[in-house]
Amino acid sequence: MTETTLLDAAFWITAAAIVALLLMSGFFSGSETALTAASRGKLRAQADKGDKGAERALEITDDSERLIGSVLLGNNLVNILATSLATAMFTKLFGQNGVALATLIMTVLVLIFAEVLPKTYAITNPETAASRVAGPISLIVKIFAPVVGFVRLLVRGILRLFGVQTDPEADILAVRDEIAGAIALGHVEGVVEKEDRDRLLGALDLGERTVEEIMLHRSKIEMVDADLPAAEILERSLKSPHTRLPLYRGDQENIVGVLHSKDLLRGMHAQRIAHESEDPHMTVDFHDFDVMAVAMEPYFVPETTTLDDQMRQFLKRHTHFALVVDEYGSLQGLITLEDILEEIVGEITDEFDQSEDVPKQSGEPGEWEVDGGMTIRDFNRWTECNLSDEEANTIAGLVIHEAQTIPNAGQVFSFHGYRFEVVERIENRITKLKIRPLGDM
Repeated sequence: MTETTLLDAAFWITAAAIVALLLMSGFFSGSETALTAASRGKLRAQADKGDKGAERALEITDDSERLIGSVLLGNNLVNILATSLATAMFTKLFGQNGVALATLIMTVLVLIFAEVLPKTYAITNPETAASRVAGPISLIVKIFAPVVGFVRLLVRGILRLFGVQTDPEADILAVRDEIAGAIALGHVEGVVEKEDRDRLLGALDLGERTVEEIMLHRSKIEMVDADLPAAEILERSLKSPHTRLPLYRGDQENIVGVLHSKDLLRGMHAQRIAHESEDPHMTVDFHDFDVMAVAMEPYFVPETTTLDDQMRQFLKRHTHFALVVDEYGSLQGLITLEDILEEIVGEITDEFDQSEDVPKQSGEPGEWEVDGGMTIRDFNRWTECNLSDEEANTIAGLVIHEAQTIPNAGQVFSFHGYRFEVVERIENRITKLKIRPLGDM
């Protein structure tokens, strides 16, 4: 066999090996992009439909650190080997000039065929690509597991030296923010309607917000004295727009029960029937009717309970009325299941509800006239503004917090990018304000 024949054989074998290694590099690059860019929600939907590839993709992406380590290890191995073979081959053909030539050619080949091309395809069809490569990649992850495990320990040790702590739960904790961000982005791009955005974000926020933020304040609670005559209690119950009324004795802080109008009517009807059966001509005045016999035991909840937990408790206890107390047991307000649902679907009204206080456009463009007791969250929903509700729950509370005093009517304040004018104050309550963005002035 001649030297030329040997050279030709070695050349073509080496060239074939380089091509194969470039294909493997492209596979690793595309797999990395597909598995990291694929939506786990879409993969889960495909897996539920019987897609085994999607199911394997979910399994290997559970430990993203191990996945990335294995893919990068494989990619670097094939890239280094391909570059070494190309350098050796071109050096043999062109001498010392072969090194520069090999570097140039391999850079172009790796960039186009091993990076840009496979990653572009993978980012275009991430879930499909992830399902297809999940099988081979899962095998590679198992093969490289010992090396990747050692590298992981080494990397974490180095990061710890610089004060960086890796958080394995970070992805789990970031899911809510990712969903909220996607919903907000969808609204900005016109894909998600405002009402849908508010409902979805409201449901996501239930675990972050407390009953204190949405409860009806104690100053607005309609209560009934349990020592009043039963006939008067019935009259008040029928006049009230509410079906449940707290009962108190002596001090309004001393809640002794919760009266449901239906239970009251049933009890009084039963007593009337009993008296009429004894004497049909007897007039029943209910002077001996015990209201507490038909009242429910009051259900107290701490003001720090999250809305999500409170909704679960309502469903578990088969009730939807609770009295809110602070850490000292003092009554702060009341909350109902309807209040929590309204945080998701918006205001729920019936024929007995009073018209809702909503922001009204005043004479000036971009200016809103609002009730001081309106929550900041409701104001933001109605007006598409972005007032912070970290320091206060209501508009009036925010103004008082920022002013560090209870302002008088006519005073004007500017903060958080908005101008606040106090329109009306009754005693120590700010009852009406005007708000406009500072940029509209």
